[in-house]
Order: sequence, then structure tokens, then C-alpha cells
Amino acid sequence: VVGTAGLPPTVAAIEAGKDIALANKETLIAGGPAILPLLKKHGTAMTPADSEHSAIFQALQGVPPNGMRKVILTASGGAFRDLTAAELADKCENEAEWVRAKATTHPNWDMGAKITVDSATMMNKGLEVIEAHYLFGADYDDIDVVVHPQSIIHSAIETQDNSVIAQLGWPDMRLPLLYSVSWPHRVRMPQDQWEPRFDLVELGSMTFKGPDNDKYPCIGLAYAAGRVGGTMTGCLNAANEMANEMFREGAFEYLDIPRVIEAAMEAHKADFIQEPSLDEIIEVDLWARRFVKDFASAKKEVFA
Repeated sequence: VVGTAGLPPTVAAIEAGKDIALANKETLIAGGPAILPLLKKHGTAMTPADSEHSAIFQALQGVPPNGMRKVILTASGGAFRDLTAAELADKCENEAEWVRAKATTHPNWDMGAKITVDSATMMNKGLEVIEAHYLFGADYDDIDVVVHPQSIIHSAIETQDNSVIAQLGWPDMRLPLLYSVSWPHRVRMPQDQWEPRFDLVELGSMTFKGPDNDKYPCIGLAYAAGRVGGTMTGCLNAANEMANEMFREGAFEYLDIPRVIEAAMEAHKADFIQEPSLDEIIEVDLWARRFVKDFASAKKEVFA
């Protein structure tokens, strides 16, 4: 289940006392202010199935409380990782349909259309920053994003004694999914069901660089929404979901995605709620989607 559609069934499962293996990051991004108190109230465990957060969760096993200093989220860089900000802007201006086709193709992972576009804008990584804050209690100043094109280190933590603990493997969702339902156990998998085995010699080398914030403004928007908290993260998420969908349908251009998200966040300041109920979170979600649709309609009228 993609997006905030996963919020009601997650709440129902928590209230029924079921442990949650969370693959739907938007549940925490939009619903964190309401979900975290529910988890505590019902004594329910939540384990991450997303590859990056599973990596962090695995790295934390055996680390004592307050032993983590920093979260290091790795990112493939998405479809446009080999273009400069200027080159991408030129492509958007002169080859809009090439950009649309490229944004829906991921270089490393086989994923759905929505998350593939989120990877291209790197909003996916921005959303994961917010999810890491809610899952692991890390302050936003202590969550770093690093572009790692090979997608071998799925994420890492830095501990208080300056050690860095990472989880490595080929880009394969089977392990994080397995660990999310088998934790705290390690299930032995037959070799013929887990090929190819990870091999450092075959890998050879890895590379890393910082994200280009000019090329990927969605990362900054996610950090800004997270620091505000409350309903702002839900506004960011809903505006992104709708903008992403309308981009794929051809109603938006690529660069319209961060523009409309920023506009929605600015407009939402007037009705922002710091400690929202679940119903208020859903209301903000619906409002942000309408805002994006109205934004697209206004743009269409201007250029008609």
C-alpha cells in the first residue's frame, strides 16, 4: 500500500495489538505525531522493512541506549545522478518528455512508478530522513544523506565512540523484508534461494559524495518540514504524492514538483497544528492534495 492510504490499516493493527513490519514510510512521515503515542500505549513493536531503515535497525543491534550519535542515510542518486544541476535544468527546458521517461527508470532498483520518481527528485531520501527521525529518535542535525551510486552500503550509524557501523549487500529487498518479520532472529536461508551471494572481491570498489542541494531541492524541503514537525510533514508528503502523480500523468513538469511542494508548505503555515489528531492529519493530507490540483489548474490557465 503506497502513501497515506496505509495509515488507517496501520492504526487498526496497532490497536489490535499486532506488531508492525513497516514498508509504508508515509505512515510515519504523515502520521508520526499520532502513531508514536499509539505504539507506546498498546506496547506494539514496529520494525522497518525499507532497505535504508532496516540497515540502520540492523546496525543498532547491540548498541546500548544513547550509544548512537548519527544516522547516515545512503542514496543511489536516482535517475539524474550523472547530470549537473545546469544540465538537468537544460533537459527540463528542452527535453521535457525525455526527463519524464528518465525519471520513471531507476538505475539500481526495480521499484514502483511513484517511488522511482521520488528517487529521481530525491524526495524519497528526504522522506526517509523524516522516517529515521521518528523510528530512531535522531535529531535532524544528526541525520546525514550521502550519495552512494552502487547501493551496496544501505545505510550506517555513527556511535558515540566514533565507530561507524554499516550494513552491506547487493540491492535486494528480500533481506530487509525477511529481517522485519524475523527480528530478533536471523533465519538461515538456503544458498540456492539467495543468489548471488555478496562478494567484496567481486564488488571491487565503492564511491560516495554529498547530495547536490541545488539539483535536489526536495531534500531541503523535507528537512524543513521535519524540523517544523506537526502537520507540516503530512502536508509535504501529500503535496509530493499528488505532484508526483500529476507529473507522471503529464500535468506537471519535473521542476514543478519542488515548486508546488514549497508553495503548499508556505500556505499550510496558516493552519499548521503542532500536535494533531489522526483526523486532523487526514484533513491536512486532503487539503494539500487539493492545493496541488488547484496549482496545476491555475498553471494550465496561465499557459492556455
